[in-house]
Amino acid sequence: MSLTLLLPFAATALCLFASLLAIVRARRAAADWAFVVGTALLALESVLGEIVLRSGSVDAVERWMQWRLVVVSLVPGTWLVFSLSYGRGNAAVFLRRWRAVWLGTILLPLALAVAFRHDLIVETMAAPDGQPLALRLGWSGVALYAAVLVAAVLILLNLERTFRASVGIMRWRIKFMLLGVGLLFVVRIYTNAQTLLFHRIDPHFATLNAAAIAISVVLMLQALTRSKDFEMDVYPSESILQGSVTALVAGVYLLLVGLFAKIVARFGGDSAFALKAFIVLVALVLLAVLLQSDRVRLRVRLFISRHFQRPLYDYRTVWRKFTEGTASRVEQTDLCRTLVRLIADMFAALSVTIWLIDEQSERVTLAASTSVTDAKVQETGPNGPEIREVIAQFQHHPEPVDIESLPDTWAQAIRRWTPSQFVHGGHRVCVPLVGRGETLGFIVIGDRVSGVPFSLQDFDMLKCVGDHAAANLFNVQLSQRLLVVKEHEAFQTMAAFFVHDLKNAASTLNLMLQNLPVHFDNPEFRADALRAISKTANHINRLTGRLGLLRHELKIQPAEKNLNDVVTAALADLKIASPDVIVKELQPVPATQLDQEQLQKVITNLVLNASEAIPAEGKVRVATSQSGSWVVLTVTDNGCGMSEQFLRNSLFRPFQTTKPHGLGIGMFQSRMIVEAHGGRIHVTSELGKGSTFQIVLPIRALRANPSGESSRAGNGAELVTSHIE
Repeated sequence: MSLTLLLPFAATALCLFASLLAIVRARRAAADWAFVVGTALLALESVLGEIVLRSGSVDAVERWMQWRLVVVSLVPGTWLVFSLSYGRGNAAVFLRRWRAVWLGTILLPLALAVAFRHDLIVETMAAPDGQPLALRLGWSGVALYAAVLVAAVLILLNLERTFRASVGIMRWRIKFMLLGVGLLFVVRIYTNAQTLLFHRIDPHFATLNAAAIAISVVLMLQALTRSKDFEMDVYPSESILQGSVTALVAGVYLLLVGLFAKIVARFGGDSAFALKAFIVLVALVLLAVLLQSDRVRLRVRLFISRHFQRPLYDYRTVWRKFTEGTASRVEQTDLCRTLVRLIADMFAALSVTIWLIDEQSERVTLAASTSVTDAKVQETGPNGPEIREVIAQFQHHPEPVDIESLPDTWAQAIRRWTPSQFVHGGHRVCVPLVGRGETLGFIVIGDRVSGVPFSLQDFDMLKCVGDHAAANLFNVQLSQRLLVVKEHEAFQTMAAFFVHDLKNAASTLNLMLQNLPVHFDNPEFRADALRAISKTANHINRLTGRLGLLRHELKIQPAEKNLNDVVTAALADLKIASPDVIVKELQPVPATQLDQEQLQKVITNLVLNASEAIPAEGKVRVATSQSGSWVVLTVTDNGCGMSEQFLRNSLFRPFQTTKPHGLGIGMFQSRMIVEAHGGRIHVTSELGKGSTFQIVLPIRALRANPSGESSRAGNGAELVTSHIE
């Protein structure tokens, strides 16, 4: 049996085996079923490719090739879903953000292959020397291969993103799966590029694809032996990759192939062109693999340090990475995950674990790790005496130490809590996290690539890393304590205000109850008592309702509205003693996305505040206008005004007010509503002369966030305030 006949059957058998194995292990996740469907499609593609090669007539070749192209059209979309979800703890986020892309890579090629199947192949040409037939593509065939080529590049980009986001044991587990899928689509980029350049399908590419499928599935099965399922905890960045190796290699390859094609066409052709182009592709891919290899990067670093007499670490680069990576981390869990990733990358270590210590309760908790799981901690978890020995050791010796061969009880305990994953991973090192005399925790580093021992430079760097990490942890813990204090302070302020107001209401009711036995028979007293009870109940309900706004996240429901209509409706609902004090100056403005109910609350609050601040002969001016891509609402009064200090420190803070009976919540709520629309409130005021409130709202449409809250697309309102009168 020839190799060309054996390869398709081997690829089909391997794909079916991998698909059945994945079905057995599937856990209803997107990556599981994308893998099942993807491998099944690859098996079917291999079978149809072999049938095309064995077909005896032109009609049979074209018919079976059309069916094969239908299967080919479904492959990239399925594997794009896999690349977006495999190994990712936040797979749902990427599937949602990329919904239009992966649906397009499924539906567009399928539509081309089915709806325009008669235009896929326009001519079947007999190749010289009795070789198999060559098929010339029609417009839909060219479009189909172009779409598949773009999808293949997107798949490789996502695989690279997952690889870069993984560290330690996680990278070790998923490496062969990413390599297998990557190899599959690297070969497809080559075959599709050749097909698009010459607008001709070479049947021999079916054999090449079958070989790639067979090798890729073997690598995928190797990955499945390292991990029993597809559930991983890699969290890639949601931003687009900067300096992507995949994009660089794909771009360079397509550029070189295009130049080769022009040269070949100019000088009369080259029978070995396809082979040369494939060699270029393989060379670029090997270069990319070497650039991404932990072992190669480590050996290059050691070689440069040894032979060119430079430090093992570029300290400026290291501290810039640490500073940039940890500066914005305000949650302890998030900070520890970032530290684990940075340390694993710096020391080329597959196992990095951070343990945090609570000295008061004598507890040790797992904060973040590339190898240890919560289930493992429960099996070999720390106990009280061991924790006390660890704390005592680090208080007296806050230096990094090799714990692999130490006979001390505390070292044995740490080795049990953080076991090695590889026999030849080298020694484990423990780095204490001590800040201001307090033991915050410790880091255990092990399983270095190639088992490279830790040098003196490594220990110096570990000491610096430990101090840096301890300082960050200490700052985060202080920030959390400060947040708790602020929350208690806010609660006490709210409670004092609430109790004071309830005390006044209770005093009113108590006074009425004291007079009730004496004046109960008086009808006027009873009527007055009922009014007082009703007023007090309404006041309590209004107080609790407005205070409840502080506990809930504001969500708006925008619809296309005209600001003038919203202002008119809000003013119509106002119950002001002298409506003549309001002067309307509503200029024509375009419709925009507004939540009318919420925005009416803002207008009502501003107009009521202004009307209460003006004297008897005062006026409140309500105006609308347009300024560029913004609509502006202005409420101006000539009342008592506010001091500059109150504007700066108290206006938008809850429970701060200048009114004798105010709650101090209205402006706080108003700013929340305006900012939820993507706008801003600008205030100018002067004591004795009045105040001007200006609300700036974007005209451009809002987009809905995944949480259901709305936000504005585009730049912030602060960009236009400079030219608004």
